[in-house]
Amino acid sequence: PGCFGYPLSIFFIVINEFCERFSYYGMRAVLVLYFKYFLRWDDNFSTAIYHTFVALCYLTPILGALIADSWLGKFKTIVSLSIVYTIGQAVMAVSSINDLTDHNRDGAPDSIATHIALSMTGLILIALGTGGIKPCVSAFGGDQFEDHQEKQRSRFFSLFYLAINAGSLISTVITPILRAQQCGIHSKQQCYPLAFGVPAALMAVSLIVFVIGSGMYKKVQPQGNIMVQVCKCIGFAIKNRFRHRSKAYPKREHWLDWASEKYSKRLITQTKMVLKVLFLYIPLPMFWALFDQQGSRWTLQATTMDGNFVAIQIQPDQMQTVNPILIVIMVPIMDAVIYPLIKKCKINFTPLRKITVGMFLAGLAFIAAALVQLQIDKTLPVFPASGQSQIKTINLGADNARVTFLPQNVNVTVEPLHGTDYRTFETSRLQHVVVAYGSNNTTLNAPITGGERYTLTVKNTVSGIDAQLLFDNVTSKPEEGKNLIRFINNLPWTVNVTMGGADFGELTTLSATNYSVFSGGRTDKIVVSTNVTNCTATSNSLGFGGAYTIIINECSGNVATLNYSQDIPPNTVHMAWQIPQYFILTCGEVVFSVTGLEFSYSQAPSNMKSVLQAGWLLTVAVGNIIVLIVAGASKLSQQWAEYVLFAALLFAVCIIFSIMAYFYTYIDPNEIEAQLDEEEKQVKKDPDLQEKEEKEAEAVSRM
Repeated sequence: PGCFGYPLSIFFIVINEFCERFSYYGMRAVLVLYFKYFLRWDDNFSTAIYHTFVALCYLTPILGALIADSWLGKFKTIVSLSIVYTIGQAVMAVSSINDLTDHNRDGAPDSIATHIALSMTGLILIALGTGGIKPCVSAFGGDQFEDHQEKQRSRFFSLFYLAINAGSLISTVITPILRAQQCGIHSKQQCYPLAFGVPAALMAVSLIVFVIGSGMYKKVQPQGNIMVQVCKCIGFAIKNRFRHRSKAYPKREHWLDWASEKYSKRLITQTKMVLKVLFLYIPLPMFWALFDQQGSRWTLQATTMDGNFVAIQIQPDQMQTVNPILIVIMVPIMDAVIYPLIKKCKINFTPLRKITVGMFLAGLAFIAAALVQLQIDKTLPVFPASGQSQIKTINLGADNARVTFLPQNVNVTVEPLHGTDYRTFETSRLQHVVVAYGSNNTTLNAPITGGERYTLTVKNTVSGIDAQLLFDNVTSKPEEGKNLIRFINNLPWTVNVTMGGADFGELTTLSATNYSVFSGGRTDKIVVSTNVTNCTATSNSLGFGGAYTIIINECSGNVATLNYSQDIPPNTVHMAWQIPQYFILTCGEVVFSVTGLEFSYSQAPSNMKSVLQAGWLLTVAVGNIIVLIVAGASKLSQQWAEYVLFAALLFAVCIIFSIMAYFYTYIDPNEIEAQLDEEEKQVKKDPDLQEKEEKEAEAVSRM
């Protein structure tokens, strides 16, 4: 049965691919944040595990290709590995249920090891599934067409690529929104079970859709794996050359010619063509090392930025959608505008030159990321080192206060209802604080600990000067763009404070609450309740990633008068500043990735395209392993410096690749194969020639 000239079966394959890519990219979009905020791993370890997982996803296609070609066939391989994949996604969703081990219901898992074990099991199953079916699905789609449907087959691959990008784009928008929801039975948490559960459901749909089409598929029986033959041929050539290494044996034109005793001239010639391209692949993993950091380092960078886009709040993991959006826009622009313009300028923009430009652009993208990181670093607060303490002063009184820190004799004058920035002191050298209002003063001991922050509140009252040292208990910036908020009661009576849905409880005069976490970029209703009246106010919009002390100064006419003191500045660098680095990297991807696949296909013999496909996917795996090695070995404390290091490494590799490309000569596999056909015909016509060749081969093998 057909539809618009296409076999009906391919529509099941395209829907299957869309659902599978939605499942994979949706899960991957929130993965690094799940590691950091749920499993509580630091940035470096989260990045390492993320890239280990991606590397595994690109190593398993070789396994999938071997199973499909040598044993089960493509259809059975896709079905069996999709079952493994669906189980993996389901295990991942279960691993992120907070209430699974939260027996004391305090909002944190009691046994993080259980969650880690389940997560790692899920990820291994997903890597086996997604990698294993990767080389099979597109080839299985290609098998559905007859020989005369070349045009439809070519269009199918375009449709297939569109399904991949559509699945990736939609899931990268949706799963971060699901993650940002609050869910849980006992305590409300970020909704990772939903963010992983929806991809798991889509993977189950993908499997069901694929199986429904079973009766319509054209199922080609396994033909034996060409990859195995290529490896055996190379192995035999090396072994044979090693065995005949004395000068008594004449040299051969190419080292692979030493396999001629056992393997046909056709296989040896085809293997030479493949190895020539695989040799060019050696520098390519460095590109993927940078490209795949969109999902790790760049997403973590976005968590320290301001995601307020006028009416909508962008989640850090949603910034990854910039890449598929730009891909959909850039591919047609490149093909229809840029390449023809370059051609008109009489520039010979060969595939290998395009790949070189793609690598160079990826390096530039990381320079752009480093510049953005430098701007972010300027906004980050400096927290005290282990032997230091930091103190800020808030004057709750109606007059100027003068504060002296002894024995350093550091003087600060603080205006009424104002605060100072944090000052850093050597902990061992700060003993007393003297607070003076006019001629009145009081001395306070400074029992402080190294590596901590404190707030000194001072006020002149009728009975004298009130001075208190509050322990702030915050030595890192709030995560995920959230805000920390606390209240100080500057009224002469006890109050009860609520903000949004959070109850801060009773607050006696001149005392402070602990910090509470609020999501950034919103305004909340603040209610101050006293025995006599209720006062309300609407909070200022406090941005993202800041910490604030809100002082309750007055409560009259049902209106609360509040003062705000900034303890940690909010994220001020906007997420839009990441767009240039995404744009440059996507331009690099378009000229690198699309051209690379095209080049591999054009230079490969007809029956060895899958070998080069596996080689290409292997460069992605090696690229992710490079991230682990470089990030682990560099030990750079500054993130911008790591970006520059990766860019420098890629520029160096880019130069090496351009030299290799310069010496590469393009071939036409069809021409070479036609020549081989001609030679084989000659041999069949002339039996004496065939006998002579066989005798020569036998003589060499006896030596």
